[in-house]
Amino acid sequence: MELRERRPVTADPVPPRATLRARDAFAITIGIVVGAGIFRTPSLIAGASGSEFVMLAAWVVGGILSIVGALCYAELATTYPQAGGDYNYLRRAYGPRPAFLFAWARVSVIQTGSIALLCFIVGDYMGQLFDLGPWSSALYAGAAVVLLTIVNWIGTRQGAAVQTWLTIAEIIGVLVIVVAGLMFAPTDIAPIPGSGGESAIGLILVFVLLTYGGWNEAVYVTSEVRDAKKWMPRVLILSLIAVASLYVLVNLAYLKVLGLGGMAEHNAVAAEVMGRVFGPTGAVLMSVIVVAAALTSANATLITGARSVYAVGRDFPALGFIGRWDARSGTPRAAIVTQGVLALALVGLGAFARDGFEVAVEYTAPVFWLFFLLVGISLFVLRRRDPDLPRPFRVPLYPVLPLLFCATSAYLLYSSLAYTGRGALVGVAVLAVGGLLLLLFKPTPHPEETPP
Repeated sequence: MELRERRPVTADPVPPRATLRARDAFAITIGIVVGAGIFRTPSLIAGASGSEFVMLAAWVVGGILSIVGALCYAELATTYPQAGGDYNYLRRAYGPRPAFLFAWARVSVIQTGSIALLCFIVGDYMGQLFDLGPWSSALYAGAAVVLLTIVNWIGTRQGAAVQTWLTIAEIIGVLVIVVAGLMFAPTDIAPIPGSGGESAIGLILVFVLLTYGGWNEAVYVTSEVRDAKKWMPRVLILSLIAVASLYVLVNLAYLKVLGLGGMAEHNAVAAEVMGRVFGPTGAVLMSVIVVAAALTSANATLITGARSVYAVGRDFPALGFIGRWDARSGTPRAAIVTQGVLALALVGLGAFARDGFEVAVEYTAPVFWLFFLLVGISLFVLRRRDPDLPRPFRVPLYPVLPLLFCATSAYLLYSSLAYTGRGALVGVAVLAVGGLLLLLFKPTPHPEETPP
């Protein structure tokens, strides 16, 4: 039975305001991308690479493919700058119900799961610095979720300010690794060569693009960025150029100290490098760096994730309580609290899990790449549907680059399914639950949508 099609009286008509500067969006983008992944995935990538050249080339190719995707998103973000990001594009291209399925997967698994995962990384490393007992990691993780939720509940400017300072600390920390590996590594260290076997290209790209993942989150704050049509393409492209350069330098530092074989042998490659260069003090410094990186990504993920929760509440009357924008704070407060509660619940469940990072990759990657592919296709759909709509930015070399983006997403969807196996079934189950909810929740039509 469908609920009556009307806007609930609790819905807030106040729209998002343009309170963010371009540098805030830049910090949010870099803060999400340069997260804990660069400290964990290089070991897996080195183990799947047959040579140093293949490994370094994979990071360069990953950066290029991400920039191609960013060009596609730049056109969508400047043409349709309303709050909601991917959700908004999917709704315009395919209608409200497929968009709701994306939002459901994002709210219930992708974003909240990412926040919980990142906060668990904070907990793991804080526990090494100040142990609180057997529940140390979960306690620190829960505290991080609560703290970041409160900061962003207070206001957009406060959340953005925290993000800027965390991003600065994170980048300084990563640069410390680069300098330590390339300039201060002891001369008596003998890097271990790789095996020289065949390279698993598909697996390598899964982890490389996973480490680059998150750049698309910047589009969720497009409606809050001043002069977004001018700055969002620059924010997306320049941030990825900066990240790609940083990633290549970090991996060069890893290679100089450990070699390809040494990287493959050590899961915590950054900690191993810092330990070899600076001794026990380096290990402590590395813990601080990882905590800063994880907090940065968690805060940025919380900022952008709340915008998709808000968009769902705005469009589905039955969920109108999360579709309210608070004029005083400039934030979707109800959406932030809802997301924080879900992330905190996942932290509670994760306290009993075997490996949160591995589980998260298993059931989120296939769902993520499925909707990434659909967003890529939506660019073609919306160009055909809205041919006369002003497009402040157009993807160069259309349709070649959008086709490359779609092909890459399709290949990564296949690779993630092949890699995860049964873990992908969890993502399918989550989507199925969202499909059942669609039987109860009827969307509010948008003015631009043509009635069936």
